[in-house]
Amino acid sequence: MLNPFLTSWAFLVPLVAAHTFHTSVERLTESSSTRVFTTHWYNQTLDHFTFTTQTKFRQKYLVNDTFWDRNGGPIFFYTGNEGDIEAFTENSGFMWDIAPEFGALLVFAEHRYYGESLPFGAESRSKDPGKVGYLSSSQALADYVDLITFIRQSVEGASQSPVVAFGGSYGGMLAAWIRTKYPHIVQGAIAASAPIAQFTSPCDAFGRIVTSDFSAAAENSSCSTNIRASWSALDRLSLLPNSTGFSWLNTNFQLCPSSHMASAANISTLKSYLTDLWTNLAMMDYPYPTSFLAPLPANPVVAVCEHLSKPYTNDTELLHLVYEAVNVYLNYTGQAKCLNLMEEDGIGADMWSYQACTEMVMPFCYDGTNDMFEPAPWDLDAYTKECQDMWGPAGTPQPALANSLYGGRNLASASNIVFSNGLLDPWSSGGVLKSGEGGVVAVIIPEGAHHLDLRGANAADPVSVIQARKLERAHIDKWIKNSNMGKYKKSKSSRMSKISVSN
Repeated sequence: MLNPFLTSWAFLVPLVAAHTFHTSVERLTESSSTRVFTTHWYNQTLDHFTFTTQTKFRQKYLVNDTFWDRNGGPIFFYTGNEGDIEAFTENSGFMWDIAPEFGALLVFAEHRYYGESLPFGAESRSKDPGKVGYLSSSQALADYVDLITFIRQSVEGASQSPVVAFGGSYGGMLAAWIRTKYPHIVQGAIAASAPIAQFTSPCDAFGRIVTSDFSAAAENSSCSTNIRASWSALDRLSLLPNSTGFSWLNTNFQLCPSSHMASAANISTLKSYLTDLWTNLAMMDYPYPTSFLAPLPANPVVAVCEHLSKPYTNDTELLHLVYEAVNVYLNYTGQAKCLNLMEEDGIGADMWSYQACTEMVMPFCYDGTNDMFEPAPWDLDAYTKECQDMWGPAGTPQPALANSLYGGRNLASASNIVFSNGLLDPWSSGGVLKSGEGGVVAVIIPEGAHHLDLRGANAADPVSVIQARKLERAHIDKWIKNSNMGKYKKSKSSRMSKISVSN
């Protein structure tokens, strides 16, 4: 059976300039779930910011209280991102690893319009602004505030529990933003691989980091050099007479019938697919085998580059190396029958294209020289047209909105946030890489891929991620103890004594 793995990005059109990137790559099947939790539903408010509707919808959240200290122990709250919440539950092992240490209640909240938390059911994916228009980060943050408040009010022992938000990728952005916007609700946040500044970062930085990963994986940058050469090789193959080039690709890439090459447009689809794949590998370049997106070996970029760094003498030899590399991703288990370029998204994240069109407008571009991709400038006008074609007027981009709402890297008013970034992760191009005042801490993991620190401990973890987790635990401990809430509430005399000493 073919493994579902096509995108960690969703594409609006087969033009690189119009790519819309998912920040997350989590996938999960029921058979692979190892976490124990109970499923709950909260009667959530559809619109938190106007008084035009009283509509409610069912929001899913998952709970584990195995380790919870019911005498006001902390709540570790995962701010769900673009996908089924079960996938993020499975791949946030750090929370589970430290929950016994802190006596924490674990809560994983599903983001509105994803998974099963659909305000209008199947019509949630409608182009009707009256239905899709309630999908935004601001509404999602308000959802989480209401849910946390509900838990504190309804769960015995939780009324004075300090809350620490956790999130990776877009979820990490939400974790940072909920602490910034609602510090009276959330006492601290671990924001892993959270590209909160991607909206204004140089558009070519993302592709340069992907390229750097592949360049470092083989001698003389031969791997990235061969990938750069493959784009024109595909073009030349498509120009061969009598469709012989298309036939060669159909056969040698073992393309499924629905993905057979027959035109230049099909070549563009294949290029998008490959661009997708190389980027996924950079994001998932973990030091141990993983299987949440596709079954992959440890250090998958190195495994892929063992093929792509080999010499070749013509286009078909080069493209055969490309296929061998793709096969590491597609068919590491040997179970795939054919390559399906049209595989659907596997995490319930198909609404991300709407968010990327409206408020999560992240510019990406390539020059083909400092990166290994085909040249493609960032073209906001073209992007806007594609978004409006897909979503109608409701999909008109607002490039400045996220920075206006949340401030980007301007964190002068923020506190109690740890931003972690792995330097193998292309999303670090939009991350917070320097610590600031007020308790904003930047943690750099040189050998880290996408939110490696948020994953569970593994014997193959590099020292840098082990140290990062120790630092994160120390900050969590400080936030909880300084929360002055519940069991951590300081007596008036001790507070006065502290003031006296400081004076």
